[in-house]
Amino acid sequence: MRVMSVGSTCAQCTPCRGTLSRVSERRDHDPKPNGAPRAPLVEVGALVFRRATGFTLRVPPFALARGESLAVRGPSGSGKSTLLALLSGELVPAEGEVRHAGASLSSMGDGARRELRNGSVGQVFQTFELVASLDVLQNVLLPFRLTDRARIDAARTARARELLARVGLAGKERRAIDTLSHGERQRVAIARALVTGPSLILADEPTGNLDPTLKRAVAELLLAESRAANAALVVATHDESIMPLFGRTLDLAATPPHGGGSA
Repeated sequence: MRVMSVGSTCAQCTPCRGTLSRVSERRDHDPKPNGAPRAPLVEVGALVFRRATGFTLRVPPFALARGESLAVRGPSGSGKSTLLALLSGELVPAEGEVRHAGASLSSMGDGARRELRNGSVGQVFQTFELVASLDVLQNVLLPFRLTDRARIDAARTARARELLARVGLAGKERRAIDTLSHGERQRVAIARALVTGPSLILADEPTGNLDPTLKRAVAELLLAESRAANAALVVATHDESIMPLFGRTLDLAATPPHGGGSA
């Protein structure tokens, strides 16, 4: 593992300029078969985000291509969830910018960013955000219902069923959410995050409150499914046991937030 202090330059990617954090690199920047580096999907300029509470998050520049993975670590309140919200366009930074496939999220209107989240970004929320009144299959198909132009057709239903089978939930498509175990609900959330074929997957503390064996299994499932989808994966976690599985680590603990308030 090569540890890059921010301000150093990786030979195969956009320089990670800045002085605010630290990036640990393991298997990152896998080249294309012809040896050329892959074009970045997500490009992050030096970000500054401020809340009215006084909380300030500072994030150094980094880039992530399809098929690459990044673990964002730091203690509670360090801004991990806030960074994921910035990457999805749910929040907009006060300084710097996030670019997705070359497009600046800050220059988009609210509707365009919402459409991006629903179509190109798959999210696994810390509390799963499953809808109790919908069954398992309906929950996986929910992202299609959140955009006016999407229809629930046979092909999309087949895609949802395929994903449920891949995460070990075949035969449970019509089960009620409240009849599922914690781990099963988590796998429903992962299938839902993948159903639209997103180019970027964001997962917030996906291994929280799980036993050690299940923690690794869930992390490996996310990595395997993101690679199968050729998607970039960003996971926010404070779980040190799964860090070695990811291509890079962004350490927010190296950038103490200023002020108080929740991240």
